[in-house]
Amino acid sequence: MNKKIMILIAGMLVLALLSACGKAKQAAGPAGHEAGAHGSGSGEPAGHHGGSGHGDDGAKRHEAASGLKASFSFAAGKAKANESAELAVRITDAGGKPVDHFELQHEKLMHLIVVNEDLSFFNHIHPEYKGNGTFTVATTFPAGGKYKLFADFVPKGGAATTISEWVNVEGPAKGHAEVKADSSLVKVVDGKEVALDLSSKKASGDVTLTFTIRDAQTGQPISDLEPYLGAVGHVVILSADAERYIHVHPIDETATGPKAQFATSFPQSGTYKIWGQFQHRGKVFTVPFTVDIQ
Repeated sequence: MNKKIMILIAGMLVLALLSACGKAKQAAGPAGHEAGAHGSGSGEPAGHHGGSGHGDDGAKRHEAASGLKASFSFAAGKAKANESAELAVRITDAGGKPVDHFELQHEKLMHLIVVNEDLSFFNHIHPEYKGNGTFTVATTFPAGGKYKLFADFVPKGGAATTISEWVNVEGPAKGHAEVKADSSLVKVVDGKEVALDLSSKKASGDVTLTFTIRDAQTGQPISDLEPYLGAVGHVVILSADAERYIHVHPIDETATGPKAQFATSFPQSGTYKIWGQFQHRGKVFTVPFTVDIQ
């Protein structure tokens, strides 16, 4: 009798053990599946977060990475074409507090780039710091319509940051031209013949931009370029839709011409506009080029 009871108890223990193992296994299965789903999906398609549209905008990436924000406002509440407008740019941190200290970047605390929708207008100006995170500058827009402003600065102890925003300007608008690649990369501006050579026209690789500057009348090379903002020149590059912004500094800042070289990279294929800025005999001249990148 005792033997039968012992066998019965042993059987019950085995069944209980098997049942417990089954429940443990069942619990582990859903938990593991949930973790995998959570790890691979966050409400956006894989690879989409920060990957396309505004995510490719260098300005937007810097804003997200640093947590800094910029607000752009006009003293009169709006800007009108062909009228001087006072623009204020206020830089704040992620908590909304003003950023008080900035570092010089090529002789200025802020570089402000202004372009219109078809990139036919370009202006590179330098707002004055008024304290409490606020910069101001007086500027003029040549026609009504949309303009994109790029605030380029370095917060003290931080990295170079660019934040952009579209603003509307009142007044008659001019027609928009399609942004097309130039058939020739030789331009004449302010009596200077400027030729641009790209070491490559492929996206995502290293590219050297070489500007060769000559006197347009004599063809003689110009080798006495003067420093502009502490360097032989500066280059700004924008994609045709103004979503990708690249501010490039020269390889040799002390060069004086006739060649000025800049190292850069185009983030993806498409049409880009390139503005090179140089100074000669006290006058800054800007030369634009438009190229297709494969």
